[in-house]
Amino acid sequence: MNSLIGTYECKADAKGRLMLPAALKKQLSPVLQNGFVIKRGVFQQCLELYPMAEWEALMQKVNKLNRFKKKNNDFIRRFTAGVKIVEVDASGRLLVPKDLTVFAGIVKNVVVSSAVNIVEIWDKDKYEQAIDDAALDFADLAEEVMGQDDDGDGIS
Repeated sequence: MNSLIGTYECKADAKGRLMLPAALKKQLSPVLQNGFVIKRGVFQQCLELYPMAEWEALMQKVNKLNRFKKKNNDFIRRFTAGVKIVEVDASGRLLVPKDLTVFAGIVKNVVVSSAVNIVEIWDKDKYEQAIDDAALDFADLAEEVMGQDDDGDGIS
């Protein structure tokens, strides 16, 4: 799957359903029929939506971990806590399970944001706070992560 692009605002209804924005739904159209896995965010209080093929590729890596090492076993348990299979219905809505809406603090206003090959689902206020908090350190982070001469060609 190609990289997803875009950040969109939408609303969740009282049952936790949210209408996927048309532009994002169009990008996901090749994988819609396979379903998705939704889980708690690792580093932030958001949700991560994985197209099934992306989830399966990630699980191949996780399956290589030695479960007889306590750290690996603990990681697997926490990483997969609350994982659910979800589908986009015929109307283009995604039903976010109640326990996950509670985890992410999602009530009504939602931000759906691409994160390369997955989609993050945020409460709008929490998303804006996370972006504001990260803005202060983003220049340093960008230099540290992307500013390295990793390709060895000497061109920066």
